[in-house]
Amino acid sequence: MPTIKDDTWRKLRDEVQALAGQEPLLASYLHATVLTHATLEDALSYLLAGKLASPDLPAMSLREAIAQALQAAATIRDAIRADLAAAVDRDPAAQGSANPFLNHKGFHALQAHRVAHWYWNEGRRALALYLQSRISEVFSVDIHPAAVLGKGLFIDHATGVVIGETAVVGNNVSMLQGVTLGGTGKESGDRHPKIGDCVLLSAGATVLGNIRIGACSKVGAGSVVLQDVPPHSTVVGVPARVVGRPASEQPALCMDHHLESAGRS
Repeated sequence: MPTIKDDTWRKLRDEVQALAGQEPLLASYLHATVLTHATLEDALSYLLAGKLASPDLPAMSLREAIAQALQAAATIRDAIRADLAAAVDRDPAAQGSANPFLNHKGFHALQAHRVAHWYWNEGRRALALYLQSRISEVFSVDIHPAAVLGKGLFIDHATGVVIGETAVVGNNVSMLQGVTLGGTGKESGDRHPKIGDCVLLSAGATVLGNIRIGACSKVGAGSVVLQDVPPHSTVVGVPARVVGRPASEQPALCMDHHLESAGRS
């Protein structure tokens, strides 16, 4: 076999090869999903197509559509690797790259959204919206295909995450289940939140309207944010208010949900 220059792909293959030897019942699945493919993109298109296929759009046709987007957009290929690295670095349950790649619906939903977003920008909006619907049905994650997501994102557990049409999410953001980046009513135009780099959105956090969450901020679990949040701030409550600043300079990377600064001015 020729040397694999893609470190992410090489590490993933090595892990999956080991898993195939450890669990004979999954060996055929692991070979079909990862080990028979030449690139990370090939494996991902096969995996996502199998999960998102339906009688209306069978796996073979869907795989071709996914592969087209992955081949055309270097930005997506970079984001795949950054997102997978984020899951490995920030989730202690990941235990390597094979588990999030194969099993984590937050990772799957992100990559499927990136494909839908590419088709949205290509003007193939009916297909993009169809993919959004299937992503929501299969992964319980509803991201409008027009939403702009940075790279190095981590969605832990993922169930119930909703991200609206004009939302923008920066790089290296982490969020947990039940996060909503939504509008405030029936207004049109630019109506969804803008999330800065390295922001941590805890479980059940709701951010509504065309407001900005400054870089390296932390939104506490169950909080409802209706106003701009300054950079390097911790906000909690309903409605959310600033209670201090995160203990870490990059809260999304350390994933610390404690409110050490609560009560400080």
